[in-house]
Amino acid sequence: MKIIECVPNISLSARPEKLRRIINAVQNTPGALLLHTDENPSANRTVLTFAGEPGAVLQAANTCIKTALQEIDMRAHQGAHPRLGAVDVCPLVPVQGITLEETALLARTLARQAALENNLPVYLYEAAAQHPERKNLADVRRGEYESLPQKLQSQPPDFGPTVWDEHTQKTGACIIGARNILIAFNINLNTQDAAPAKQIAAAIREKNGGLKCVKAIGWYMENFGRAQVSCNLTDYTTTGPAQVFEECKRQAARLGVKTTGCELVGLIPRQALLNAGKFYARDKALPPQDLIKLAVEKLNLNDVKPFRPHQQILEELLEQNQRA
Repeated sequence: MKIIECVPNISLSARPEKLRRIINAVQNTPGALLLHTDENPSANRTVLTFAGEPGAVLQAANTCIKTALQEIDMRAHQGAHPRLGAVDVCPLVPVQGITLEETALLARTLARQAALENNLPVYLYEAAAQHPERKNLADVRRGEYESLPQKLQSQPPDFGPTVWDEHTQKTGACIIGARNILIAFNINLNTQDAAPAKQIAAAIREKNGGLKCVKAIGWYMENFGRAQVSCNLTDYTTTGPAQVFEECKRQAARLGVKTTGCELVGLIPRQALLNAGKFYARDKALPPQDLIKLAVEKLNLNDVKPFRPHQQILEELLEQNQRA
């Protein structure tokens, strides 16, 4: 069986009635399994994760985008997280029985359909990118929503309109692509000052010569009362959560602040936690469940909100569905 995952990032939070309609659009799609919802009011962003066979996931993604565009008006949007539109980014991820290249073709199909049916500017990124300069998400999103009046002309979308009219002002643009599993992972600091978080992020991100396969920004999250180093780990087998956390600890000490723990946004592969457990266990042999417990403890994944293994480890959620 071919299984893919979709992780739309919606530019909306703290509006239960609107979010419920968007979530229902996914849950009411036959064959699409909603795995997780992660809402952050300070970021004004909600991350959905759902999976299933490709046809069902594409249908759920298209309906999710359509509903989100109806519910969100970007002209009034404010939040800490960078964004380009109501559905800021919508990646497809190969999980089982399908290659990244095949998933990229599906992403292009979704992008074309979303643009056509919603009169929506859509940019392709990562494995689905049709222009090399659009492979990196940060490059596509540079300037954010506020840059769109110029961007639509100077860097036209891959699909959809290039006119900055009332409709496009409301929807913004969407970035759709295909990528491998990514871990969204934030390191918390014992300060409300975003400056050290930004300095640490600059030091650890790969493009500045830091850790390989790590993207990072620094910000203050009002709802947690903490500054955070917000990271995307694009290949956890190269650089995992433990390595990032320990380097952030080192950088924080240099700046006179401390790390207090971590926050996982969305889901994590089981192997990433096992790898973190082995990192902290050193040469001590431990069974898998003890390795996961050790990883959760050492990373302090319960620092700002509860970490629930049965709800946030990808394979456990898929196995629960297969047993159901």
